[in-house]
Amino acid sequence: MSISNITVFRPSVLMLIGIPGLETVQCWIGIPFCVMYLIAMIGNSLLLIIIKSERSLHEPMYIFVGMLGVTDIVLGTSIVPKMLGIFWFHVPEIYFDSCLLQMGLIHIFQCIESGILLAMALDRYVAICYPLRHAAIFTHHLVSQIAAVVTLRAAVLGAPCLILIKFRFQFYHTTIISHCYCEHMAIVKMAAENVRVNKIYGLFVAFTVAGFDLTFITLSYVQIFITVFRLPQKEARLKAFNTCIAHICVFLQFYLLAFFSFFTHRFGAHVPPYIHILFSSLYLLVPPFLNPLVYGAKTKQIRIHLIKMLYSQNAL
Repeated sequence: MSISNITVFRPSVLMLIGIPGLETVQCWIGIPFCVMYLIAMIGNSLLLIIIKSERSLHEPMYIFVGMLGVTDIVLGTSIVPKMLGIFWFHVPEIYFDSCLLQMGLIHIFQCIESGILLAMALDRYVAICYPLRHAAIFTHHLVSQIAAVVTLRAAVLGAPCLILIKFRFQFYHTTIISHCYCEHMAIVKMAAENVRVNKIYGLFVAFTVAGFDLTFITLSYVQIFITVFRLPQKEARLKAFNTCIAHICVFLQFYLLAFFSFFTHRFGAHVPPYIHILFSSLYLLVPPFLNPLVYGAKTKQIRIHLIKMLYSQNAL
């Protein structure tokens, strides 16, 4: 295909403009984003400290919560510092390779988070539907294998996105990214070459990960609810259901935001760009912010150990 004279050959530096249409209020938008990020970092760090220090929490469910905490810390740190640099200090420049690294971290760890949520759903399914076999099935060895498979899947599916951009595209229409972080489709749309392969592969990864994980999460909870409602005692039903509430809240907020961001970016031609960018940013910020609050409030064991830890610190 012909390349016009206004294209740029392999730019070394790109410009992130932030939130188009809201440039005058970006400094104020940065305040709640910063607060959410700080709460996410503190909350997830506390979760990790509690789970690591308390041997009674060295069980599959809490190990998965710890893995979720690590994933949330990486996701938040991948975008918020640079985002605040744009909003508050007017530093929009980012090296092309750094942009690809940020994009890779975001998409790989989103895939890891989805895989962890699936593992947590399967853990709850076995714990409630086959309680006597749970300890024998969900061993520490199996948990390690699940963590390895989830990480490997994310790397295998995420790496081609980076390779396709890095080695297929040479010419770009612009060096300006109309976004506040490096997102796959935002970079692809800059290219002055055929982007069909990149778009198809992006859709393939999105539907493969979300479709597979969400299908099995849904099936797991259908079986869980069937089992719970068959329990003879009301107290047993409430106790079993209560152990799932935190997980259900986390699943819903993660996938609802994910699907809204995905479909508005690709099919929401009439949605204002700032709406899409705000929601796609919230999609990356809300889960790390809410997850420690949800698990801290709804998980009795974590709540008890957190209170003990805070009380012992105050006593000193």
